[in-house]
Amino acid sequence: MASLVLKGLAVGYPEGSPVVSGIDLVLPDAGVTAVLGTNGSGKSTLLKTIARILRPLSGAAILDGQDIHHTPTKELARRLAILGQDPPIPRDMTVRELVAYGRSPHRRPLRAATDDDRARVADALEATGTVPLADTPLDRLSGGQRQRAWIAMALAQDAPTILLDEPTSFLDIEHQLEVLLLLRGLADTRGKQIVMVVHDIDQALGYADHVVVLHEGRVVAAGPPGEVLTPELILRVFHVRAVIRPGPGGRAHCLPYALAGREPRDAPWHV
Repeated sequence: MASLVLKGLAVGYPEGSPVVSGIDLVLPDAGVTAVLGTNGSGKSTLLKTIARILRPLSGAAILDGQDIHHTPTKELARRLAILGQDPPIPRDMTVRELVAYGRSPHRRPLRAATDDDRARVADALEATGTVPLADTPLDRLSGGQRQRAWIAMALAQDAPTILLDEPTSFLDIEHQLEVLLLLRGLADTRGKQIVMVVHDIDQALGYADHVVVLHEGRVVAAGPPGEVLTPELILRVFHVRAVIRPGPGGRAHCLPYALAGREPRDAPWHV
């Protein structure tokens, strides 16, 4: 398990004012955390800062007691993996080769793969259901298959913390569900700390243990999704009227029915 703490964190770009500031959070050591907010609220900027792609404007992101931005690169890669939006496809690389790349932080330069490396790659392929695709070039995969291959690489990396920026973007509903169930399984069976940026409130309600909501440059709510994602907060942050209803398997669902300031004549699930 991994401890991820954000202390007085302000994120943004050096040439501008902070996108989000005053972030003080302790994220759950294991499980799925969903980061929500409107377009431009700073979700991806926050994730990139935690992943050390961007430097914080102030404050710190601390992983297992150590400032991420003061941690040697290879050491950090053993503890944290990140999958960005629509990562580039390496030309002619197969799924197995991509997954094997995840072992790089654990290998010395110019050293051949060890039996442990090969076992970790085989395990990652098995866990993500990509064994039948192992020798297939990435550019021949569907979007959902490709996303599973990238998650397999992160799993082979053996990092306790995995960050994902909109992992279900551009996927149809079947492949969205496939990815969400895979991430949920990694958290439940392997104790991974999953932090993912999402747009869909239903995904946060159904698959996250913890949510962080960004609005107007601040964290306005954080906690269990069933407690945080209320109709009042959804109206305030997303400017839509919605009800939260129970669904199959104990998962709640968000049903939006009107834009803020507009009251429909006939909203069948308006309460």
